[in-house]
Amino acid sequence: QVRLQESGPGLVKPAQTVSLTCTVSGTSITADYYYWSWIRQPPGKGQEWMGAIAYNGDTNYSPPLKSRTSISRDISKNQFTLQLNSVTPEDTAVYYCARAQLGVPYADYDNYDSRGQGIQVTVSS
Repeated sequence: QVRLQESGPGLVKPAQTVSLTCTVSGTSITADYYYWSWIRQPPGKGQEWMGAIAYNGDTNYSPPLKSRTSISRDISKNQFTLQLNSVTPEDTAVYYCARAQLGVPYADYDNYDSRGQGIQVTVSS
């Protein structure tokens, strides 16, 4: 059974960098033909795809967030990490990590086959 678990700080001050880690069990993040995404949902709003790292290490980012976002991985720990720079209160959201097969559009959330429970991140001074 594939499981994903997000971890990181729940409260971040404006202008800081937030780093969130997704720990994966039940499969390898290098397993062929999957990609691993970060998705967020601000309060009262819809889901937003932020970026992804594929099984081969290739990354792709949402254009509006590209300048502030970086996704990396630690194969030895079977983890991938999101860094979001220069946060503002508008970055307050529940952040999810999730897996989908290559070919599934990034924002086709119903077709992600595994997702973590989410982590609340609040940006406030």
